Amino acid sequence: MTGTAIAKYLNERIPRYTSYPTAPHFSAAVGPASYRDWLKGLPETERLSLYLHIPFCTTLCWYCGCNTSITRHRAPIERYVDSLKQEIVRVAALAGSHRVAHIHWGGGTPTIVGPELFRSIMDLLRDRFDVEPDAEIAVEVDPRRLDGMMTTALAISGVTRASLGVQSFDPQVQKAVARVQSLSVTKRCVELLRGAGIQAINLDLLYGLPHETVATCKATVEAALTLNPARFSVFGYAHVPSMMKHQRVIDATALPDADERLRQEQAIGDALVRAGYMRIGLDHYARPSDPLAQARLDGNLRRNFQGYTDDPADALIGFGASSIGLSRYGYVQNITDLKGWRDRIEAGELATARGLALTPDDGLRGEIIERLMCDLRVDVPNVLRRRGFPSDYFDAEIEALKPLVADGLTRIDHGVITVPEAMRNLVRRVASVFDAYLDPTAGRHAVAV
Repeated sequence: MTGTAIAKYLNERIPRYTSYPTAPHFSAAVGPASYRDWLKGLPETERLSLYLHIPFCTTLCWYCGCNTSITRHRAPIERYVDSLKQEIVRVAALAGSHRVAHIHWGGGTPTIVGPELFRSIMDLLRDRFDVEPDAEIAVEVDPRRLDGMMTTALAISGVTRASLGVQSFDPQVQKAVARVQSLSVTKRCVELLRGAGIQAINLDLLYGLPHETVATCKATVEAALTLNPARFSVFGYAHVPSMMKHQRVIDATALPDADERLRQEQAIGDALVRAGYMRIGLDHYARPSDPLAQARLDGNLRRNFQGYTDDPADALIGFGASSIGLSRYGYVQNITDLKGWRDRIEAGELATARGLALTPDDGLRGEIIERLMCDLRVDVPNVLRRRGFPSDYFDAEIEALKPLVADGLTRIDHGVITVPEAMRNLVRRVASVFDAYLDPTAGRHAVAV
């Protein structure tokens, strides 16, 4: 494929497909009443994954796309945790004591709650749910904010995996996005975690940041490899100042163009593969011994709002402002506004603001998209047959793929769609053909690479 052919796809705005349908298509048609019925309707054998959103940080990183609030005071955090516990109790009473295979703490900065509150929340989760002894308990960590007492609390609470935000180690890049974090600070954080017995460490990197170059990306990877993490997540910075107003302080003229972003992504990926990491889907890398790599080899890789996962749970329950949940019935999302979420919880209600009830067509397209995102391959006739759809159901989509076939983005052989390894970074573009909701003119999504 020529550089000219690939170039025409680089600036297209495509969802990241951590869900299907994607969150912009949720609506108020699904509210607290729907969620209450869905929770009550969960089969007793359903295994759960739990997500807890802690929307607080002490400082704001200008690249951030998360729902977070800046505070240096304990009172709003403590009140939030009190409401979070109320929500856990209320949801558990409706759903029942299901087995829990995975717990993920996200944010914001989840560790901002402090040792005592973190442990109390974990104790409550174990009291209200049947958390499996080998459940993975993961927490996102800002290396600049972790101390020994909090690390001990994480270990006592059973945390098994920590994801550390790095983004870039280049001083100029860090200054341009208000995230100054040295290698030594990050190394100290890793040493604290491993010293407490938390051995599974993930590092998050970003390309496409202001002043970032292929050279700075390579230098960041070389520094990060000295920490010997189990996994890397490598994301492209999504500059959407119309949605994230704080991103307006970033100098847009210092952002790399589409071609440069592609070279940065390739440079990082190539360096990680040379270092012995396995490519996982679109943007993750793992040691061959890591469970994520094994899931990829076994065909059990999944993709959800936390990215790629080996999480075997059947349903995801979200707690906290803006959190998203998923069950066989559909998606639900909590109120994003902190006060609105807290007021609803303190009034004794569920905080569901919107969602989407899944149709058989949604489920079908969601599976096609997830398998492409995870395996770079999907047997469309097999999926149609297994789900009871006619063999010609996707004839229009197969036809729409032909220009992408001509450009080398994908191959089709008797209905089996494959994305070549060299085109991995454009898999979202291939998957988008099966997105019945996509409006390419909306401009709300990240660029393709």
